[in-house]
Amino acid sequence: MDIEKTLTVAAPREQVWALLLDPQVMAGAVPGMQSIDVVSPTEYAAVMHQKIAFISARFRLRTRIVEQRAPEYLCAEGTGEDASVASSLKQRTEVFLTPAAEGGTELRIRVSVDLLGRLGTFGLSVMKTKADRLWDEFGANLKARVEAGAALPTAAEPQGTTLPDRQAASALPQAQPLPRPPQPPEKSPQLAQAKPPSASTPPTEAPVAAIDSHAGLQSGGTVARPGGWWSRFWHRTSGAAGSRSIRVEVRQRDRTVSVEWPVEAADQCREWLRELTASGTPLR
Repeated sequence: MDIEKTLTVAAPREQVWALLLDPQVMAGAVPGMQSIDVVSPTEYAAVMHQKIAFISARFRLRTRIVEQRAPEYLCAEGTGEDASVASSLKQRTEVFLTPAAEGGTELRIRVSVDLLGRLGTFGLSVMKTKADRLWDEFGANLKARVEAGAALPTAAEPQGTTLPDRQAASALPQAQPLPRPPQPPEKSPQLAQAKPPSASTPPTEAPVAAIDSHAGLQSGGTVARPGGWWSRFWHRTSGAAGSRSIRVEVRQRDRTVSVEWPVEAADQCREWLRELTASGTPLR
């Protein structure tokens, strides 16, 4: 099957020539083109999807430029196949660029295609109708590219994507370190050693009541131990009410960290525990 088409583009030959050799532009201009890979400056591998009548084919194409005279003539040959529909093709394409009126360019293309297999059984009229539609769509896409001066959408980058958008999309979330407990007022929590507050410091009942409701802390001077790892978080030292403290024990793999908290800092202790459990730190 031989096809010859002509298109006039409002751009000089040099610009049209550069567009025809730009894989990204062709990926957006050629109907059904899904991807184009540059094998060498004169060889390309592509994937194209086309539907002809009731058959949907996905051709893997191999195209090689055999002759070129910039910016007026180009000749390319290629093959393609789709084993799923038992079809293959062989093509030869010639492109002619000549100056047109008002600084434009006339693009003339001559294509010779041999279509074999199931797709080769369709009549010439069906194939020419399909070729006419593809050419009209290609011409509209190429004109839009020239007139708008913006890249056509490709499989790699959707239309309208800007550099800041790509930078924001490429930003990956960073791993967050284990949250550190806040410093309670006038007393730093100590590791593995209890330091109860001064006996002269009056106990604060409101935070204790809130902790009792969450951790099972009883007012009789002993620790109620509910099931699960929450039972390890709360500890009350024996003695007067003024010597009460909160003991937090965190086990991570083969190490254990214990933190003593004065009961006056109960609110800060609770907030730290919430942050610790929300971060996904494995507790045993």
